[in-house]
Amino acid sequence: MSLINNARSLRKDQTDAERLLWQKLRNRQLLGVKFRRQFPIEPYIADFVCLELKLIIELDGSQHFDKIAYDHERTDFLKQRGFKVLRFWNNDAFKNTEGVLESIRLIILKLRYEMD
Repeated sequence: MSLINNARSLRKDQTDAERLLWQKLRNRQLLGVKFRRQFPIEPYIADFVCLELKLIIELDGSQHFDKIAYDHERTDFLKQRGFKVLRFWNNDAFKNTEGVLESIRLIILKLRYEMD
């Protein structure tokens, strides 16, 4: 399956945590920032990305417990391309949604400040 087709499939089959966070990020609801979901960045697919700020948000479920080295490699790859990567556990998205959103807000403000 091509990366684009895989991204489309992931958009259709979001996890509950992705669905919850997407409802808060879509349509420029968070500080007017445009996010895209399940966005291909060859060879990976980012859960959420703001291209303007080069900000990636990843939600990790329990399947990531066994993939820590892979996640570090992936994060390093994306950082080398100028992206800031934020990772949150799915559990945090459910139990501390406002805390997750506040962390994202603070990073957005920091990145905007650095751009000026």
